[in-house]
Amino acid sequence: MNSKYKVIKFNSNKFEDIEDLISVEEPLEISLKFKENNKWVNQNLSITMRTPGDDQDLVKGFLFNEQIIQNLNEINSIKSFGEKVGQYNIQNKILATLDNAENVNISKIKRDFLTNSSCGVCGKSSLDALEIIKKNKIHPSEPKISKEVIVQSPNILRQNQSEFSKTGGIHASGLFKSNGELVALREDVGRHNALDKLVGCALTNQQFDPKNQFITCSGRLNFELVQKVLMTDIGIMIGVGAPTSLAVDLANKFDITLIGFVKRDSFNIYTNNKKVIVN
Repeated sequence: MNSKYKVIKFNSNKFEDIEDLISVEEPLEISLKFKENNKWVNQNLSITMRTPGDDQDLVKGFLFNEQIIQNLNEINSIKSFGEKVGQYNIQNKILATLDNAENVNISKIKRDFLTNSSCGVCGKSSLDALEIIKKNKIHPSEPKISKEVIVQSPNILRQNQSEFSKTGGIHASGLFKSNGELVALREDVGRHNALDKLVGCALTNQQFDPKNQFITCSGRLNFELVQKVLMTDIGIMIGVGAPTSLAVDLANKFDITLIGFVKRDSFNIYTNNKKVIVN
């Protein structure tokens, strides 16, 4: 989703008035409805800045990646609500009603999310906290991908983005087969939102096949993004930018192959090079 804005452009030593397409950014308030002590409770969970569109995929991926749900069958419904607001006349509130109400970890929600509105994992104090949720490591040697597939994946991602060519201001995450074929793609102004949308889409369409797939993201690779990929059991993550130290530590801890700084003829392998075909 984008909108036209009037801007002043400086080019070739002169100024001119032009119209530029800008990616839309709007808040999305995510709430949960579940039973606590046999009574229905509505709880505000998170506020994230996102590009409107694919909001249900975003919520599905977010709830799964944070392990509030184990599978999509635990969601009874996801509905946008509230008044349509702002210049784009959209609803910026969404409610997910959970069927597994008796299994909802209320203390986890309050600890990890309610004090960290825009980013769920920011409330986690250490890598060890993830081991409570994710007990199994990723397969250490599957899938195998070639250097050609690695360097091509960011270009394939960019070529299939509907919004990047228009605005240049939007991130994307793509699910690929190990041979480099694109399976699914989602975009958002937020890197973590783009990945949540991708996971929600792939879960809905039953597209995940971890031993034969990898994920490529635009931008740098941080802890939140690696954590979200970890929950899908995908064992290879590629980014065009640099990883953070905590991203490398997390990938190393769970045998994820983390690849960054991907350019036309170069890239860096930060963890577990067993999945990259070097010959």
